[in-house]
Amino acid sequence: MSAEPILDLATIDLDAVAVDAETVGRLNPQCGDMRQLDHVVLLDVERGVAVGRLDVPEDVWWGPLHIPGRPLMPGVLMIEGAAQLSSIYHRYRMNPEADNFLGFTRVDDTVFRGQVLPGQRLHFVMREVRFSPRRFITDAQGVVDGRLVFETRITGMTM
Repeated sequence: MSAEPILDLATIDLDAVAVDAETVGRLNPQCGDMRQLDHVVLLDVERGVAVGRLDVPEDVWWGPLHIPGRPLMPGVLMIEGAAQLSSIYHRYRMNPEADNFLGFTRVDDTVFRGQVLPGQRLHFVMREVRFSPRRFITDAQGVVDGRLVFETRITGMTM
């Protein structure tokens, strides 16, 4: 993986809503503190890309717990958000109305290049690498204020 952006975020409307919060909640089982995706900004199955958004609250639950005095978003939660976006993308690639469970099975080649702090907006960007009805692989990145903060490869499957 390289530090090259999957998608130039300046070329899309980052205030758009392609999949709203209610639909994200219906399609992904994560809720409460484990939900790391507010909504999907762009979902383009033809191009094999998607962009999601998470507005990290100032009073986020991990703030006083993860490195007290210097709250940093845990890397595992960044990856979880990218996996949640990848899952939404895969559902739309297949059938968003299907009642199946998609599981996160593998993460590879993860590099953290920056930090995410309470109060920041984190955009997840993903690109489809491999697709089958049972299994998907995506490359994903996280971007804050135009800076790449992480990149990873995610594998998931229908269970």
